[in-house]
Amino acid sequence: MNDCMRDTAFLGRPAMAKGKVRDMYDLGDSLLMVVTDRISAFDVVFDELIPDKGKMLNGISAFWFEQTAHLLPNHVISTDPREYPDGLSAFADRLAGRSMWVRKADMLPAECIVRGYLEGSALKEYRQHCTVGGMRMPDGLRQADKLPEPLFTPSTKSNEGHDVNITFAQLCDLVGDRMATELRAKSLALYDFASAYAQQRGIILADSKFEFGMLDGVLTIADELFTPDSSRFWDREDYRPGRPQKSFDKQYLREYLETLDWDKTYPAPHLPEEIVEKTAAKYREAYEKLTGRAFG
Repeated sequence: MNDCMRDTAFLGRPAMAKGKVRDMYDLGDSLLMVVTDRISAFDVVFDELIPDKGKMLNGISAFWFEQTAHLLPNHVISTDPREYPDGLSAFADRLAGRSMWVRKADMLPAECIVRGYLEGSALKEYRQHCTVGGMRMPDGLRQADKLPEPLFTPSTKSNEGHDVNITFAQLCDLVGDRMATELRAKSLALYDFASAYAQQRGIILADSKFEFGMLDGVLTIADELFTPDSSRFWDREDYRPGRPQKSFDKQYLREYLETLDWDKTYPAPHLPEEIVEKTAAKYREAYEKLTGRAFG
């Protein structure tokens, strides 16, 4: 393994979009999504690559799309590059494991977040107002406490800067009452299913965000699904409310960066080899625990 990929210029065609981690190519009524080994933190992309991170993220998403197909449709056509159209199968060796050929959905203008535990922006809101997503919560909750029930807390999508949390009423204004209600129901169903599965694997799914689109008039889950970049996964054995939790994601990297004299703006600081290796190990642990498969 360990064949790091920084970009997808080898495809020899213009990308439709280049995100912090993924590159997307327009194939007409479908898209090619390629997950590189780039990593970002605090919205800044680092020079260092995390070995095999792209393959682990792509593999986790592919696993969850398959596992949740009974709950609602997803946008995946194939994860086998030998089946890709438009001459892309010629790059099968380099695309293998880190790409998806997907249907092009009409994406909805919101991110759908479900929170089962008090952490992140929800913790900040709770400490200020005793609410989460504008909903009143019990007094006395600690960091990482389990919430009385999973909460649907949508946000706006932002290409520049941070997403902004919105209330359910604001989501209704954005997409209509009927669609907002369906988004909430599907998001909660996805979270409940994955949370129960993860518990069996010794993992707590603290929260997750989803992106939905419309395909042939049907609500469809798209983008990525239950990856360590879109979800907080905690070690159940190490779970202790009232403090930060051991997580299977880039939280390890964030905590390291908090020890530096860095203002969290570009350019990013250099990452020592030890930090790169330990971050890669976190992603590998998440992949193997969640999928039940050895990576490699």
